[in-house]
Amino acid sequence: MRTLEIIGYKRANLGKSESKKLREKGNVPCVIYGGEEQVHFYAPMILFRPLVYSPEIYFVELNIEGKIYNCILQDIQFHPVSEMILHVDLMELHDDKPIKMRVPVKFFGDSPGIRAGGKLMINTRTLLVRALPKDMPESIDLDISEITLGQTIKVKEVETNNFEIQNSPQVSIASVSIPRAAKLGDEEELEEEELEEGEEGAEEGGDATPKGEGEEKSSE
Repeated sequence: MRTLEIIGYKRANLGKSESKKLREKGNVPCVIYGGEEQVHFYAPMILFRPLVYSPEIYFVELNIEGKIYNCILQDIQFHPVSEMILHVDLMELHDDKPIKMRVPVKFFGDSPGIRAGGKLMINTRTLLVRALPKDMPESIDLDISEITLGQTIKVKEVETNNFEIQNSPQVSIASVSIPRAAKLGDEEELEEEELEEGEEGAEEGGDATPKGEGEEKSSE
């Protein structure tokens, strides 16, 4: 797992006015949970960019005035208009305690369905994974080299290694759509088959002459 290093500083004062002053100077008020006690600190906002604005996931190594904390991002609050980071919550890691993280899904391989004109339709880009810190994957890598037109990849088909996926087994991760041209071709072929069957039925019905009518005409 990638590790992001962040340098922070203990907060001498708490409260809204103090938090506002920190933000005005380009810092973010933060707190660490999960340890023996909560740790309130602040850090430069720019250091959180890879953690917040990237599809990748990271463990965080916090250096708060010389003391190291290993953490993960637990929650983050943004300003509703400017989207500026207002507050960050982190959870301290422990080697023997499982954690949950949203892990990005990545695809590899050459899908025959895509070669045939289909498009990979991604329904979910992350999966919720539970694992010990040492077993947490950086990504869920899915091979699509055997995925054909109209086929769907579900959570239950994902191979796991020392981790659990918390999403429902029936959740669709991705599928290969059938191109419109192929759909139209199938519809036209079906219409032709139905038309041929209808014509054959009409011909068979025309050849069948009721026995009584045939006898009356011959007697005339």
